[in-house]
Amino acid sequence: MVVNPTAVSVSSAKNDNEDRRQKEGKTNLPVFLSSLLLVYTRLNTTVSLFITFEGPEGGGKTTQLRLLQATLAEHCYQVVATREPGGTAIGNAIRTILLDSQHSPMSPRAEALLFNAARAQLIDEVIQPALAAGQIVLCDRFADSTLAYQGYGRHLSLLDLKSLIAYATQDLRPHLTIFLDIPAEIGLHRKSHSTEAEWNRMEAEALAFHQRVRDGFYALVAAEPERWLVVDATQSVIHVQQAIWQRVKQFINYELGIRNYATRSTNHLESFP
Repeated sequence: MVVNPTAVSVSSAKNDNEDRRQKEGKTNLPVFLSSLLLVYTRLNTTVSLFITFEGPEGGGKTTQLRLLQATLAEHCYQVVATREPGGTAIGNAIRTILLDSQHSPMSPRAEALLFNAARAQLIDEVIQPALAAGQIVLCDRFADSTLAYQGYGRHLSLLDLKSLIAYATQDLRPHLTIFLDIPAEIGLHRKSHSTEAEWNRMEAEALAFHQRVRDGFYALVAAEPERWLVVDATQSVIHVQQAIWQRVKQFINYELGIRNYATRSTNHLESFP
């Protein structure tokens, strides 16, 4: 019997191709399933976090908030971005009153009350519902600004302001506060050359006022360092963005780790008769 070498070669090649396809299938299927599981997990992961941005004028809070919002959305987290004062129809109306340069004679107490009125509305209408739905809330300024601006800047009683804030917020506190630090004179120079917003009543205050505000933020950080991330806002936008994302990513991973541990512990206990 004569064996055709060409036939043997073709048959061998077919077998090799079949073996290769089977091996690739075995190799690629777990990778595909892992990728699918990762996407599913991200789409079904809810993280209820409240992150605020604080700092002197011109530090880039709005820019960095938008960048963080986009990064979180890319990672499939549900994000709500808002600001103070504002974020609601009532809050925006109050914002117009507060920032209008024609209202310079405004009493510091009236100013503090208006900020907290807008804050109470924002919490009830936007922040609390979002947190209850398992979303990440990013807020451009919050209660720390009242202590820094009206407390340290305007010399109002910190004790009175804390009581007012507690009533307005119902003791809601941020999980993480990002302090974009910048010398007052540099921040004001940046803001005065910005094309994004008009020069408002708060920004028009004397340099000494803004320096007191910055000092006030430092005092708040020193009193509660575990809640704050301090970032040098004189760095490039990309460097600031990277520093913020690294901290937020660590914070989210920590929160998810705690939740997963609690779930495993509960399941373990429920397995006992």
